[in-house]
Amino acid sequence: MEASVTELPGLLILKPRVFADERGHFFEMHNQREFAALTGFETAFVQDNQSRSKRGVLRGLHYQNPQPQGKLVHVLAGEIFDVVVDLRRSSPTFAKSATIRLSADNPLALWVPPGFAHGFLTMSDFAEVMYKATDYYAPQYEHCIRWDDPQLAIAWPLDGAPAMSPKDRCGKLLRDSAVFA
Repeated sequence: MEASVTELPGLLILKPRVFADERGHFFEMHNQREFAALTGFETAFVQDNQSRSKRGVLRGLHYQNPQPQGKLVHVLAGEIFDVVVDLRRSSPTFAKSATIRLSADNPLALWVPPGFAHGFLTMSDFAEVMYKATDYYAPQYEHCIRWDDPQLAIAWPLDGAPAMSPKDRCGKLLRDSAVFA
């Protein structure tokens, strides 16, 4: 596995070694020893989550505070436009975002450390997204930042209004959100 750094410190793009032949392909999606060596993050993942979304569904921007979750994001089917926002006030990249297209055709994974908000837009007819989390889901600590917050100025590749949950439609602006120290 290889790791590529991004413009946000701690956020990494992970590329597995893919073994392909005429039958298809195989790759190791996660290996705790390699992951710890590449990221410096020693904790184990405690929860796996999977979502299926139709084209044009926007999920996020989600995070928990306190009890933040690190997430290892991987697309099982389809394609997404993935967005991560640095919510660590002490970081030089506070309130900056990074984007990447993840797809089943290009088996990259995205390591989103604790202290970041995460969301995505489904670009294909449907997408199945799986992510491993470093802490348990705690609805009492869940927060959502508005996908269209002008302070973030994220260039979502939208064709019309996104489909969203009522919870995501009620996201707060970053300036009104509980961020990290």
